[in-house]
Parts: sequence; C-alpha cells; structure tokens
Amino acid sequence: MSDQQQVSKTVDASPEQLFSLLVQPARHTDFDGAHMIRGAEPGDEQITGTGDAFVMNMENDALGPYQMRNVVTAYEENRKIGWAPSLHPIDGYTDKLGDVKATGHTWTWELEPAGTGTKVTQTYDWSGVRDEQFRGFFPMVTEDQMSATIDEVANAAS
Repeated sequence: MSDQQQVSKTVDASPEQLFSLLVQPARHTDFDGAHMIRGAEPGDEQITGTGDAFVMNMENDALGPYQMRNVVTAYEENRKIGWAPSLHPIDGYTDKLGDVKATGHTWTWELEPAGTGTKVTQTYDWSGVRDEQFRGFFPMVTEDQMSATIDEVANAAS
C-alpha cells in the first residue's frame, strides 16, 4: 500500500488566483472537500514562506473539535505550497488518542500553468509518520474529497 495519495486536475483559474487563496489559512474553510476545517486562529492571516506556522480549528467524528498546527514546508510563489500538520497542542488529546504522536504527514499543492488554466496537483503524504498507531488512521481523507477540494478552490478563485 502506498504512503500517499495524489490527485491532479486542470482547472479554469490561474496559478496566481489559486495561490492567493492557499496562502490565506482563513480561506481554507471555503474549499475543504473533507468538511473538517472550521477556521483559522487569529494572527495566522497570510503565509509568506517556509517555516511559517498557522493553527486551524478542526472537527471530525473521532476527535470532535480539535486544532492542528501547520508548519509550512514548501513555498514557491504561485507554483507550490505545502505544510506539515500536527495536533495542537501535541499532547492535548491524550484522553481520546492515548500517547499517539500525530505528526509526520504533509499536504502539498503544486500549480502548473496549463493553457488558460492551471494543472493542480494535491499530494497527501504520510510516509513520514513514525507512530504505528497514528499510521493506522491513514488515509483520513479520500481521493474524492481531495478532488472536491481542488474543484472548490478553483470555484473560490473565479
């Protein structure tokens, strides 16, 4: 079994339009195909480069409300952006997860001009997950949900 999922499609929006949304964590609720994002914490308005961090308010059936801290791992203006999520605080959910270390996965978006639109590739990679208990949760998002996210970001950009 692979340690990642990747979805690519060409959309009717420019790389600049798409990137301008992806660098704004508060806008991520507008295009979450998995419907888990509830909003960004104040102070995390704009991603400007690798090393930046932002905290997202999330919710799912297993944890209920929770937060993820995302550290930007890739940043090429109008071409690529990615982040590595981890539970926030890292040990704040032991009542539900025990001693699971929820780290090691990444989300990466690549934007490539394609005619009048953009080829968007979204990669969900959990190859860096070292905690075997946490590894058992993957994939948490389906390829269909990833595809819906790409469609939604394209709709939000136009």
